[in-house]
Amino acid sequence: MATRCSREADRQQGQVLVLGMLLAGAMITALVHYFQAGKVLAEKVRQDHALDAAAYSGALVQARALNMLAYINRAQAAHQVAMAHLVTLGSLAHFAGTEAQRASMGNPPAYVIAMHFGPDHAAAYLSALQATGLEYMAKEQGALASAYARHDQTNRAVLASAAARVAKLYVESRDEAMREVLRANYPGDPSFHLEIIEDGAEGFLNAYSGNQLLQPFVRSLAQLYDFLESRDHLKRSLFPVSYRCPTLRHELRRRGSTVLNEQGIWQSVDTQSYHALRSNRWIGCYYREYPMGWGWIPPRESSLLDIEYVEDSPENFAEQDFWRWVQQSTRWDIASSRGNPLANSWAYRDRQRWEGGGLPAFQDLSDARRSSSAHFIVTLQRKGSSGQWLHSRSAAETYFRRPRGRADGRRELPSTFHPYWQARLRKPTLEGKGARP
Repeated sequence: MATRCSREADRQQGQVLVLGMLLAGAMITALVHYFQAGKVLAEKVRQDHALDAAAYSGALVQARALNMLAYINRAQAAHQVAMAHLVTLGSLAHFAGTEAQRASMGNPPAYVIAMHFGPDHAAAYLSALQATGLEYMAKEQGALASAYARHDQTNRAVLASAAARVAKLYVESRDEAMREVLRANYPGDPSFHLEIIEDGAEGFLNAYSGNQLLQPFVRSLAQLYDFLESRDHLKRSLFPVSYRCPTLRHELRRRGSTVLNEQGIWQSVDTQSYHALRSNRWIGCYYREYPMGWGWIPPRESSLLDIEYVEDSPENFAEQDFWRWVQQSTRWDIASSRGNPLANSWAYRDRQRWEGGGLPAFQDLSDARRSSSAHFIVTLQRKGSSGQWLHSRSAAETYFRRPRGRADGRRELPSTFHPYWQARLRKPTLEGKGARP
């Protein structure tokens, strides 16, 4: 009986081994499957991270391009302010030189200026003698004109050209930066396919004429400098002159201004005249003007300022009375005018026309994107190690944010005049509006 049981047990040995082998095979298959799934998941996560890094790098390239445009635009405005100072220096240098000539001639005499307007004005008039020959600095080939031309060349050619190139290539540079990041993450793997399916950076920028929008900004900058302010001054004598006009007096009129005209070109004019009160029975009281100094700097391409002057004016009035010449040759009101029309005329005659153009073209946001960000959505397709294609999607944007709020508490719209552009990732939408490889 015992022998029979032993034989029965021998025949049953190994049956559990078969079940065990089947179970082990199933477990190995499951482990291989989960290993492959984990490997694919790890590749997918790595690919997502690589694409996020690429998208952020692309947005950073956009931010750097927009900030570069801001620095260029601000540099262009700074050059314009420098040109305003130079043209003002030019007219003042010419004014000082011509005033030195009149002071040396004694026309008008310094003692007359002292008697009617005080010793300070006479001393200032005589101090012009130290500026003899200074008008040559304002000549068309002089040092000031050369400096002005160099600023204009830098502004209109170098900076404007650089800004146009940045605006033209920043989208292309962004895409190349993203591909470079992916190549660094997958060296030697040319199988990835990068695609932009929504691109808010296209049409984000636009080129504008300098006279279109830059002019108000430059004018507001010029107001920060006292040197560019109006140089008008009026001094009246205390002594009565004529019984026909007892309330009128001799006048010393200083006129000067630096102007950015509608063409976007700087001009500066400076004059000073002694206006002696005269009267006769034909026209009554009038002012006989004696120019003491003058200077006018208009660049070549500019139309002249709208001030009183005539193209042909006599050097002196020995052969004809001043008032008769005014009546016959001009439309000046010498009875109540407050300008220096004869000094203006001599300034026109001796004007120095410097080389220079108008405000340069500049790059700014297009009107349709004035309150938006430069965003984009990008997809990546890459063949994994097991042969299947992996798909990833990411989105990023370049946005405008001031480091601190405005002093007036108002919200500032994005622009390319402040380098406050930053980059960040954003949540991608489910569907893009278009596709661009």
